[in-house]
Amino acid sequence: MKKILVIYPDWNVTKIALFEGENKLLEKIITHDKTILLTYESIIDQFNYRKKQVIHSLNQLCISINELDAIAARGGVLSPMPSGTYIVNETIVDYLRTKSPIEHPANLGALIAFDLSETSNKKPPVFMTDPLSVDEFVPEARIAGVPQLERISRYNALNMKTVARYASNKLKKDYWDCNFVIAHLDKHISIGAHRKGLMIDVTYPFDEGPFGLHTTGDLPLVDLTTWIFKHMNEYSENEIKKRFIENGGLLAYLGTSELDEAVEKGITDKNAKLIVEAMAYQIAKEIGAMAAVLGGDIDAVLLTGEIINNECFVRLVKNKIAKLGIVMLYPGSYELEGLAYGALRVLYQLEEFLVWKGEKVT
Repeated sequence: MKKILVIYPDWNVTKIALFEGENKLLEKIITHDKTILLTYESIIDQFNYRKKQVIHSLNQLCISINELDAIAARGGVLSPMPSGTYIVNETIVDYLRTKSPIEHPANLGALIAFDLSETSNKKPPVFMTDPLSVDEFVPEARIAGVPQLERISRYNALNMKTVARYASNKLKKDYWDCNFVIAHLDKHISIGAHRKGLMIDVTYPFDEGPFGLHTTGDLPLVDLTTWIFKHMNEYSENEIKKRFIENGGLLAYLGTSELDEAVEKGITDKNAKLIVEAMAYQIAKEIGAMAAVLGGDIDAVLLTGEIINNECFVRLVKNKIAKLGIVMLYPGSYELEGLAYGALRVLYQLEEFLVWKGEKVT
């Protein structure tokens, strides 16, 4: 059976896992010292620090790069691209290191994996599946309302598409024949319309959709504009953005970004109960909107992410969307599996890998 090493950098951790076929043999979460991370001017500058910690963990776990059939790395932010599994090459590595439009720890995944492969004797291929820059919007989904602005496709494609494959298997249908509304309910919330293998529309959690644990989602535009101009001498542009992206949502209303705490508080606190119910209401409303994008022709609604572990909250959402059809739950995250399975589909010749050449894909 094929052996795959998965490398998944996140904000303060790097996850690694070893798969043999579809079986996950082990997983380790490498927690990075926040004080050390803060000493680096940019996320890319963390490369050597994180790589050394990955190598140290591999040695501890007795994993040799030379025994691997492939390395599967988290994909970073490149130019807009179709979903699929990509071979990591020098072009991708150079772009992520010097040209990526957004600083994100995901950009380190391919860099670390490629370096580990190149410095080994076997040089196993490095793949990335469904990176952060997957863009499959239909043209009408891009229109924002004024020609100067455009809606963008930026979401957790990896987790959402992985659970879509799980669901299609459970329904005994071909993945490319299924229509799903997928709600990724986690630290960030994205809700999308997944039509026959393509995410044709999806909410960007920093711009739109329901409010989340610390993001505001949609806001009243006229009042927002008035507020910004009123306070523009008090806050910098970055401080204003931070207020809505990092300090909004549940955190702004209740002083906590922990859903379990908010739900428990709502048992005795009427305001907390209202805010929790409003969050579920907005999620359900967006799910209904994406069902309309698919013309009501959906095989199931898929709910995934850590929020799904709260049964009380899930019940609030399900009660509002029950008439849309089957609701399937996938609590937690499936990114490690998604990366491993993407590489396996290529190794077993179930699909061809894609080649990213700057702005083009072949």
